Amino acid sequence: MALKVFITGASSGIGEALAVYYAAKGATLGLVARRSEFLATLNQRLGGQHACYALDVSDPAAQHAAASDFIARFGAPDIVIANAGVSAGTLTEFEEDLEVFRRIMDTNVFGMAATFAPFIPAMKTAGGERRLVGIASVAGIRGLPGAEAYSASKAAAITYLESLRLEMRPCGIKVVTIAPGYIATPMTAVNPYSMPFLLPAEQAAERFASAIERGLTYTVIPWQMGVVAKLLRLLPNWLYDRLFTNAPRKPRGLPLS
Repeated sequence: MALKVFITGASSGIGEALAVYYAAKGATLGLVARRSEFLATLNQRLGGQHACYALDVSDPAAQHAAASDFIARFGAPDIVIANAGVSAGTLTEFEEDLEVFRRIMDTNVFGMAATFAPFIPAMKTAGGERRLVGIASVAGIRGLPGAEAYSASKAAAITYLESLRLEMRPCGIKVVTIAPGYIATPMTAVNPYSMPFLLPAEQAAERFASAIERGLTYTVIPWQMGVVAKLLRLLPNWLYDRLFTNAPRKPRGLPLS
């Protein structure tokens, strides 16, 4: 029986790569993004039979409507991937950045919960091997200069997913946390600095899908960034501050990416 996979942030980057990967495996997809024209183009590329939902993931009513439609048409999904995310350079000292801060938190944290919430009852009822997948980031492991909002949102996502994993364990729904390093996407394309271990989105999608299939509770992809992340966790604050205070950062004032 074909997999049923629901993916947010599906119109570009990691989400698009995941959609292409799962469609090639014969999955039935629910594709979510804000840009309807991008979704329509992607759906046509994938055969035209998938469900598309143009919405903002931070809108719980729109998320509920999309989930209800997908379940009515195809049944409870096997995999729900909360991939939608935005990034921008932010500095708290500039009050004009506060609205950007709010938008990042709304999309990257609240949007993840709003994605999962309407599916959980149906997934519990359906039983079987089902997955809730949250795309976090290594940026959530320690705070990065110039990325206060993004780092905070991804740290919150990691902790939220851990709590959700405990809540879902008794009903057999696995919660998978994936913390990517640098993946070649429109989000990283605006970074004006070198990005170690940069991974093409297509390769990243294959590795993500493998982690999802295995039901890994937490993984960093690529693995080299996992090693870096573990080392960063071990650094005392005085040394971390000395090494990263003047680290390169995403510029302020760019559109959310």
